[in-house]
Amino acid sequence: MTAPRNDEPTPEIAQFIHDVRLRKIVGSHNLTSKTLTLLKNFTSKSVWSNAEQLMSQIRSQGRFLVAALPQDIVIANTVRRFLKIVREEYDSAQLRVHYDDAQTSLSLHKLVTQTSEQKRWDYSQPQEGLKDAVLEHLGEIESELETCSDNLSSQATEHIHSAELIMTIGHSRTVEKFLKKAAEKRTIEVIVAECAPACKGHQLAVNLGKAKIQTTVISDSAIFAMMSRVNKVIIGTHSVLANGGLRAICGAYSLALAAKHYSVPVIVLAPTYKLTPVHLSNYDQDDFNILGNTEAVIPYNSPAARFAKAYNPVFDYVPPELVTLFITNTGGNAPSYVYRLLSELYHPDDNEM
Repeated sequence: MTAPRNDEPTPEIAQFIHDVRLRKIVGSHNLTSKTLTLLKNFTSKSVWSNAEQLMSQIRSQGRFLVAALPQDIVIANTVRRFLKIVREEYDSAQLRVHYDDAQTSLSLHKLVTQTSEQKRWDYSQPQEGLKDAVLEHLGEIESELETCSDNLSSQATEHIHSAELIMTIGHSRTVEKFLKKAAEKRTIEVIVAECAPACKGHQLAVNLGKAKIQTTVISDSAIFAMMSRVNKVIIGTHSVLANGGLRAICGAYSLALAAKHYSVPVIVLAPTYKLTPVHLSNYDQDDFNILGNTEAVIPYNSPAARFAKAYNPVFDYVPPELVTLFITNTGGNAPSYVYRLLSELYHPDDNEM
């Protein structure tokens, strides 16, 4: 496979973009897994001689993905994590060259100097075994991704206790698996807000009912009225922003506000691939959100449609002060700790694609 031109995507990536736009590939987990597979194949087949060339080619292909699929933020997250892997493998190889085995136990002073030396590594120098090391690391990430959902749901009994009333909104596969896991050892009751106009909460209620979990569906307007009886709010999210805020399904903000009023803890289930080093600012609200079909809100043949301007937003922004706890596949963390998780996943130089 020859090196791709910087002004065009590879055929595999072009096909991936096509499939995502046609909704042949849906779900954050599927998008992450497919993106990781594409990057792994690209690394093994493309022509490059050093880490700088590889990162340049991956960054170039990543720009096409981000430009074509700006709303699927997990794709950009996967590209950023791949770039961090390349840096880590190159840095670790350089450290093995610069430090012999007798110096593996570094003092605090050496750790500080080691950090400053890593910043000066010349990624344009060839490194023997870099491709194999990167591919091996990618295999570990794939294994982590396969067990991500199980690791997250295994924490259910630590956060849900018997005879608790749980409220959620819409339909999240992560939340569904989490609640089903808790119900194996706990007797719980679930209230599901239907999340109009799509009303995907009905599907979640049906699935929970099949698992013998007592479930009640309510309209979105009844969230505040029912909140005083609720013990915990557990929701999923589309992505977690750099400040600990959420880009969640529309209706999550009103749900979190009602929970804040009654001092009900809000627990957010977010696998690590949904953490993104992106901030929300006032001028990019239009890019942050997308609008659904307004027909679901006001039918086109309705007399009111002639005089009304209606919107059907897909996402809500939930500020970090309304979130009590994040549960990832690696454990629970407060919103204020998100910055630390991001520093472990991504390199600061890759925040801007």
